[in-house]
Amino acid sequence: MSTLVVVRHGRSTSNAAGTLAGRTPGIVLDEVGHQQAATLGERLAGVRLAAVVCSPLERCQQTASRALDIAGISIEVSTDERVQETDYGHWSGRLLKDLAKEPAWRTVQTAPSQAQFPGGERMLEVRERVVDAVLDWNARLPVDAVWLLVSHGDPISGLLTWALGMDYDRVQSLMVDPASASIIHLPPPGAEAGSPQAIVRVATVNSVAGPIGAFVRTPDAAGGQVGGGVGATGGAPVGNDPTDSDASSTVAP
Repeated sequence: MSTLVVVRHGRSTSNAAGTLAGRTPGIVLDEVGHQQAATLGERLAGVRLAAVVCSPLERCQQTASRALDIAGISIEVSTDERVQETDYGHWSGRLLKDLAKEPAWRTVQTAPSQAQFPGGERMLEVRERVVDAVLDWNARLPVDAVWLLVSHGDPISGLLTWALGMDYDRVQSLMVDPASASIIHLPPPGAEAGSPQAIVRVATVNSVAGPIGAFVRTPDAAGGQVGGGVGATGGAPVGNDPTDSDASSTVAP
């Protein structure tokens, strides 16, 4: 199984202002966001990454650059339009407190599978494009690869509903904080449907503290699980050698 570390960008100027940024240009990390990205880098120290895939929007690019620099990881960052922010259409740039008065707000919150932003995307389309990107990149990488995806709150929460096998209408129950990490173990391409090897396994969601390397390991999926696993310290780490000071990667698609 490969390991996907999914990270949301740090706090942005739009987050701080209480607006819905969407794809509005010029939205960058604020001072808190820069510190969050640095903390993320400290958490990534010692993790060997086979690839880094990032939204094209500046706040994600800044988060990836700062985190990798602090972690001492030298690797090319690949930009993928499929993991960028939701197209909120006419809602982009507006205050959240004003949007909460819109008739469509209730649908977004309680029946998101039916929601389409005025002049923008359907919420389900966002999940579909992000899942497609994840499966595409995973198929390009070694079966035991550890790789990083830097994206946005709504695309990440949609991806997590897929990974957890949740009904998409429960997507609003998931928290995805700025600079948080969620870790997903992905089955190898071609794994037999319905077999233990084909199960997507979620190691942690919305993690904001502690070394990410603690979760970077391959679960024992050969025979499945009964009664739970042995925990984050019970398996051999993958792509993470605490005795190796060279955390750079030489594998990039």
